[in-house]
Amino acid sequence: MKRIHTLLFTLAFAALAQAQTATQPPRDAATPETVSVTGTGHATLVPDRFTFTVGVQTQAPTVEEAVNANNTKIAAALAALKKAGATDAEVRTAGFSIYPQQDYSQGQMPRLLGYQVSNSVTVTKKQIGEAGRLLQVAIAAGVNTAGGIQFEVSDPTRGRDQGLKAAFDDARTKAALLASAAGRTLGRAVAITEGTGAGEVVRPMMARGMVAQAKMEVSEVPVESGTQELTFTISAVFEMR
Repeated sequence: MKRIHTLLFTLAFAALAQAQTATQPPRDAATPETVSVTGTGHATLVPDRFTFTVGVQTQAPTVEEAVNANNTKIAAALAALKKAGATDAEVRTAGFSIYPQQDYSQGQMPRLLGYQVSNSVTVTKKQIGEAGRLLQVAIAAGVNTAGGIQFEVSDPTRGRDQGLKAAFDDARTKAALLASAAGRTLGRAVAITEGTGAGEVVRPMMARGMVAQAKMEVSEVPVESGTQELTFTISAVFEMR
């Protein structure tokens, strides 16, 4: 009888141990060894938009005279630009200022000589080929300050696919090299993170001869748009086998 009880206890204990083993979760798989790298890609694009700023600076003994003279000249420049094809949406006022002109040479209280008024406008247009002609028109209309010509890519996403793919290829090449140096082979990418943003390297050609001599016929200003290079970065983690 005692042997029967012992046998039953042994069978029950074995069944309980098997049930506990069946309900235990499987052990976590070993964390794969990885290599983390960054990659850089570039996309070179031809600009499709230009921006330049031109203005009028006048001086007169009184504020009223300086402002009125400036208003007349900047109005003539705006009218000429719009007649030449710049729309209202493409021309905006960039700055307006009035400064007293003072003589400090006496070493005492400054002596007021008059006032200087400046008014400038910025022209932004997508037709790159119009840049030189519009500068010519503005100068011929009487502007006497100019600068800040830039050539831009209006839609940077044009080069995004190319740049990101190049960045991933660069990252994979680096990872394969490091894996090989460690005596391993490269596996799949397990994580990819895009960089904080696309950097830009702009290579514009500045306009030459932007201010004309008085009473001389103004020729078209020669300008070159150059190219714009967008830079993309990613971070990637690859398995090593």
